[in-house]
Amino acid sequence: MRIYLIGAGVISRTHAEAAAKLPEPAELRAADPNPNAIAAFLEKFPGVLTFGSAQDMLDSEPPREDDVVIVGTPPFAHVQLAVAALKSGRHVLCEKPLAMNMEEAELMLATANAHSRLLGCCSVRFKGMHHMEATKRIVRSGELGDIYHMTFVNKWERSRSGIEYQPESPWFLDSSKSGGGVLMDWGPYDMSALLDVLDPVAVDIESAWLAKPVTSADPADLPFDVETHVGASMTFHRNGLPSVHVHYERASCAHGKEYVRAEIEGTRGSVSWTPFDSRQPVYIRQDQEGKLAEHMAEMPPRLPTTIFDHPLLHFYQSVKGLPSFSNVNRRAFDHFLLIRALYDCAQTGMKPQTITIHRDQEVRS
Repeated sequence: MRIYLIGAGVISRTHAEAAAKLPEPAELRAADPNPNAIAAFLEKFPGVLTFGSAQDMLDSEPPREDDVVIVGTPPFAHVQLAVAALKSGRHVLCEKPLAMNMEEAELMLATANAHSRLLGCCSVRFKGMHHMEATKRIVRSGELGDIYHMTFVNKWERSRSGIEYQPESPWFLDSSKSGGGVLMDWGPYDMSALLDVLDPVAVDIESAWLAKPVTSADPADLPFDVETHVGASMTFHRNGLPSVHVHYERASCAHGKEYVRAEIEGTRGSVSWTPFDSRQPVYIRQDQEGKLAEHMAEMPPRLPTTIFDHPLLHFYQSVKGLPSFSNVNRRAFDHFLLIRALYDCAQTGMKPQTITIHRDQEVRS
């Protein structure tokens, strides 16, 4: 198998490490116009074929059926590089967010379909983790009764990409390069988790909002026009099951107290977990003889892989036609569509949005 890395920075190095964990040997190629990035990449992965441009790399040899191109650049470059890679006859795994806007996402999907290639997104880093699978099992077992409400909040006080986190990458703060703020940065993981656990066929976005709390650390000499706090009220419609009302909130900067909580409530119990920290238990709360009782859920074995391995490992399974946690083609498009619908709802004065979710190409456990 051959893996073509577009970009030789930190994120591409994690994909290169993941490639070593695939079930079969993988030959690496990497392209980056920055010679310093190439030099740093080769220090860690000596002997890899490198190129000064993505097109030179794609043109260097004929495609094979299972070639995979990973687009590991800032979002503004995703569409051009992904389309070129798909047209070259190779499958494409794109870093999140999938695109900058719906027009780009539509072009990427249409190109993938036209060339019978798979288009995936790295928003699936947390799918398949043992605590997520435990939560899904509980939700789908029926032991919580009729599920009616979900709280999904991850509010950090100071963790803005481009300022406190990865300050060497100020492009995160510029919407013309990033496409948006915390919703584009962390929202893909959040929506992937919500859709994975609740498995809806449609999502209504009743209201949404965006905010940018002000701090003394805000850069005065750089573009900074993205949100750092977002929230929404949604209803997830499930096939043959009661709809679930979802309170969603994500912040990389807030003046309120830091708060992380994921909880699903049903008529016979609740389950709570920490979505992005697999070290934490999953808790079930139910009535016992008129009083609430809480206990830790039984967990499946931990995977030997990390969240940085999962996008490529999941996508590899899709390329090989195996059951997979990867979101590909229309499913990947729907995830991005939900992100953009949240922006549309917030930016049009709370105009409600409804999104249909396609359920094909996803493993069910």
